[in-house]
Amino acid sequence: MGNDSVATDLSKKKVAFLGAGKMGGIILQALLKNGLLAPKSTYATVAHHERARALAQKLKIKVGTSNPDAVTAADIIVIAVKPQVVEDVVREIGSTLTPKHLIISVAASVPTAMIERNLPSNVPVIRAMPNTPCLLGSGMTAICKGKYASAHDLALASHMFNVVGRTVVLDEKHMDAVTALSASGPAYIYIILESLAEAGVKVGLPRDIATLLAAQTTLGAARVVLETGDHPALLKDAVTTPAGCTIDAIMELEEGKLRVTLIKAVVKAAQRAKELAFG
Repeated sequence: MGNDSVATDLSKKKVAFLGAGKMGGIILQALLKNGLLAPKSTYATVAHHERARALAQKLKIKVGTSNPDAVTAADIIVIAVKPQVVEDVVREIGSTLTPKHLIISVAASVPTAMIERNLPSNVPVIRAMPNTPCLLGSGMTAICKGKYASAHDLALASHMFNVVGRTVVLDEKHMDAVTALSASGPAYIYIILESLAEAGVKVGLPRDIATLLAAQTTLGAARVVLETGDHPALLKDAVTTPAGCTIDAIMELEEGKLRVTLIKAVVKAAQRAKELAFG
């Protein structure tokens, strides 16, 4: 099935977002903004009535506090609540679901098997791990399918997340690693950016200029990797001229163990993601 037919199929679906908080809200707003979801066919839930009223007014969609009400007419249910309450939410809505529904979970560390065992048999489940740059259409999302999800279900989910960035399809065994690398990753990059900006201030630049230089340089370097497909080491070598400034800076980075520290950070986050799993 081509992208156009998947898009057409998706535009006909009624979608319920259970949990329009941080990540759920980011994805919901981006999909509405890009016209992938029709406001009249979109329902969301939040914990409090005041928040529901404010969000309904802002997004021009139906927003309530009852998950069972939200899924009554939905074809696709996006679960975006905190991982600790996913099981309760799935039990709450499970009796109304059939194999014609599609569940997409963006809850970190929650395996598809945990969701499936609280649903009627054969209900398809897709697990997704997006990150916060989805807000600006520069997100990175990994998705995997549960036991009953079809290739068409994967195509629908991929199309949704492609609208807010890039999407990869992986086996579920890799999802904790994805959580540690790309979902937590923006935080690591922000620390690096902040440090580079501080360095700019240290060598005499105004803070706003230093921050701009650091951020645009990071963006540019990332785009070169994505668009050329060249290995980062090769690209680094192209910047590093003999007896120049860059090699002196790289020596300091190596002495400070930046490389191994970043690797250890991702390993630690992946271990934590496994501990959070509800399998």
